[in-house]
Amino acid sequence: MTTERPPDRLVRHQQRFDRLFADYFDTLGTTLDAPLFSRFAPECVELLRDLSLRGGKRMRVVLLHEAARLVTDEPVEGLDAAALSVELLQTHGLVHDDLIDDSATRRGGPTTYYAYRERFPEHPRAALGLTVLAGDLALALSLRVLLDSALPAEVRRAMAEVQTRAAADTIVGQIADLERDFAAAVPDTGVLHDVADHKSARYSVFAPMRLGLLAAGVRPDTHEDELRRYARLVGICGQMRDDYLDLFGDAAAMGKPTGVDLREGRRSYAVARLLAAVTGPERATVEQALGDRSGTPETVAAIRAMGERRGVADALEADMRRCAAQARQLALGWHGRWRAEAVDFFAALPSWSVERAG
Repeated sequence: MTTERPPDRLVRHQQRFDRLFADYFDTLGTTLDAPLFSRFAPECVELLRDLSLRGGKRMRVVLLHEAARLVTDEPVEGLDAAALSVELLQTHGLVHDDLIDDSATRRGGPTTYYAYRERFPEHPRAALGLTVLAGDLALALSLRVLLDSALPAEVRRAMAEVQTRAAADTIVGQIADLERDFAAAVPDTGVLHDVADHKSARYSVFAPMRLGLLAAGVRPDTHEDELRRYARLVGICGQMRDDYLDLFGDAAAMGKPTGVDLREGRRSYAVARLLAAVTGPERATVEQALGDRSGTPETVAAIRAMGERRGVADALEADMRRCAAQARQLALGWHGRWRAEAVDFFAALPSWSVERAG
């Protein structure tokens, strides 16, 4: 499959937003109503700032801008507030994800949890509590930035509703993700798809698209079903790619080790397919490695080779491309209703998702 290069305007979206995000945090200290004596509140904001500005592809920001471009190529009021909201919600998710996974690093620096652990080495409960509260603050700010915007009250309420529902869906998805890994049976494709939809697609794809349309003056409810189907397929593609790269990716290209899902005992798309494909001693090897945090790179490499021999890598690639093709066809159906340039972006996006190397 030939994949087009993402247009240059996407880079401009990302670069402009990074400046906007830095400006937002520069003023947050003066608008956040914290007690004058508090040192912990500004420290919390600084940790959120550090994590938020440390990187990320900003694809949610791109999605909401391109959703608005489905309707118009004129400047659209409200996109800045929506962009801040989606990325603050992402920061909330990162803080809590890293706590749940006991991750030490994120985007080349310490996670919020480990920063607090270093700050309070003698008070682990305080470090844990402050990490939870930092994530909660990011969630509250993601809603407040919409309510504080200069948009008409009806639009503010509609955007806040989109983000509130996205946050709730994501938290339910996180719960289901943990529950999936407790099940004795290997999760089937339907379970994996539902987790990917709730945990990722709804806040990363569906919500930004709805926010972009709202900012452009279109009520997305009219197009709810098709937007939801498209978002679900793109979210599944992205999660499959993440899971594929975790086992079959190039650690040097990704800048992080492979086999994390194995060591953490996660029944990801790759691990579930692997368990379904192996028997006898091979299955015993996989089951022994699953959840063993001391597993060596050599063990991961042996399991990777096993998966390649059993066709797991090829099967996952085929599944990703099938989902991407379905999402592309859905988007192409928007021609004639919405602006062609933006429709072409959404038609190409699923392929970019499954071609990425990290």
